[in-house]
Parts: sequence; structure tokens; C-alpha cells
Amino acid sequence: MARYTGPRTRISRRFGIPIFGPSKYLERRNYGPGVHGPKSRRKFSDYALGLLEKQKFRYFYGLQERQFRNVYEKALRMRGVTGEKMLQILECRLDNLVYHLGFALTRPAARQLVGHGHVKVNGRKVSISSYAVKVNDVIEVRDHTVSKQLASKNVEGSTSRVVPDWLSVDKAALKGVLLRIPSRDEINPIANEQAVVEFYSR
Repeated sequence: MARYTGPRTRISRRFGIPIFGPSKYLERRNYGPGVHGPKSRRKFSDYALGLLEKQKFRYFYGLQERQFRNVYEKALRMRGVTGEKMLQILECRLDNLVYHLGFALTRPAARQLVGHGHVKVNGRKVSISSYAVKVNDVIEVRDHTVSKQLASKNVEGSTSRVVPDWLSVDKAALKGVLLRIPSRDEINPIANEQAVVEFYSR
């Protein structure tokens, strides 16, 4: 699967938020990248604002354009508020849950952990990072020396991160369960999902 490998700090500065996690560089230079960044006063159209919000989600969850579009179209077919459904689909991806459970320090690292076959769902190895986890599904690290060493090291490094209430985790056993689908308020999205819905519905 294609993934973004370009400059991360530049992307975070462009959006003005730490897309890829906390960055001291972003704190020092809290303005857009480039020679005109500090004095830029550009006005964005509604289309441009919708595009920016979409790009925030894409970079945050590590999706390509086609993948993200598929998420939107799936949410559109579901009953309920499209924006909230879209957020729930993104949050219930296997790689995102592996990150939330603390088995990986970043979402890209969680994607790699899943892609290399270190994670099981309901006792079966799953190597697809976009796998849609369902309520009561059990996510666990494989009973393999390398897998457990990687996950244990990451758990130790993520002790300051709070596991969401809609997940339960047994860090000693390297196992977690999706208790329920999170609500919009529990997700606390990094961007305006309604702007994304309006962008795609033009």
C-alpha cells in the first residue's frame, strides 16, 4: 500500500497543527512553510477550506485519496449522520486501534506492526491495516517472541497516553477489546468532518 514518506514537519506547519504527533519544531515556527510563511494572509475559498480539512484527515490516518474517498462513500450509504459515520469508520480501523491500545507509538508504526503480521483479531492473524474491527472483537499481539518484544517496548513508551473508554486493554497480556463504537464527542476529530462531507458532495 502506498504511504506518505515526505517531510512531516512541513505538512504540520502547513495545517498549523501537529498532524503526526507533538513537534518542538512546530512550536518554534508556528506559521506556514516557505519564505512567505510568516507573513502570508491568504484568504481561502469554501472549496479550499474543505480540501484542507480533508487533507488533515488523510495525513492523520495515513490514507491515500482513493482510500479516503471509499471511506466517505461507505459512510454515505450508512444510516445516520455521514460525518460521524465517517469518523467511526476511521477510528475502528485495525491500525488505529492498535495505536490507541498502546501497542505502537505512532499510527504509521501501528500500520507497520499490522502489515508485518504481528497482530491477531479473534485468534486469527490479520495483516490488513484497514480491517474494520467490530464490537467485542479481540485484538492481540501474536504469541511470537519478536511480536511480543516490539509491542511490550511500545507499551512501556506509551504509558502517558490514555486508552479511550470505548476500548479495554490488558497491557500485560498485550490484548484489547473494542467495547463499543465511539461517539463523535469521544473521537474529538482533528478536523471538521462536516466540511469534508460538503467538499465531496459538491
